[in-house]
Amino acid sequence: MFAGFWEPLSLSIKIAILAAMFAFVISLGAAKVLSSTKSKWVLLIELLLLVPLVLPPSVTGLLLITVFGRNSIAGRAVESLFGEGLIFTWWAGVIAAAVVVIPLMYQSLKLGFSSIEEDIKGAAKVDGAGGWALFWKIEFPLSYKYILTGFILSFARGLGEFGATLMFAGNIPGKTQTASTAIYTAIETGRMQQAWTWAGALIVISFLLLFIVQWMSKGKE
Repeated sequence: MFAGFWEPLSLSIKIAILAAMFAFVISLGAAKVLSSTKSKWVLLIELLLLVPLVLPPSVTGLLLITVFGRNSIAGRAVESLFGEGLIFTWWAGVIAAAVVVIPLMYQSLKLGFSSIEEDIKGAAKVDGAGGWALFWKIEFPLSYKYILTGFILSFARGLGEFGATLMFAGNIPGKTQTASTAIYTAIETGRMQQAWTWAGALIVISFLLLFIVQWMSKGKE
């Protein structure tokens, strides 16, 4: 194993975990609010949550740079709070990955919640459960496989995120270089053995994660 192999891979794993966690929190809040809201804006909000799934990575990266750039309100707020800008930091990689994986997480949560029969939720409400109590006591136990599937798929997608991460976080060795961007650099510089080593690690991890998802989906039947 060559020197510097683990650093990009471990950063990719850290970014993917945090991105999946952020996506879960955002998607859970959105799913809970939108499922109980009767408004013409629900469809528009859902489209905004799902659009990163079909946007070119370069467009997603451009939007993130626009929103969090140093000349933006959010960018100046981050810089005043933490003393540095967000662009070209590994936290930028987390945000880029989170934006990309939110559609997967949201769809999984929505599917899980919709699979619960209304009679069950109605009976729980009669017994006094409501809001987050309904989620923790009824919805979460009955849809945890969908939630776990969403988390695993989001982690796997975040692990391999490339385009938006390259534009927003950059490809700085030892700072923001993930396994995907390291493969890109290795290919550009003719280090094919290193590129295939990182690629092989991502293939193995992705295969194992998809195997878990498929095994869980069999359990839902």
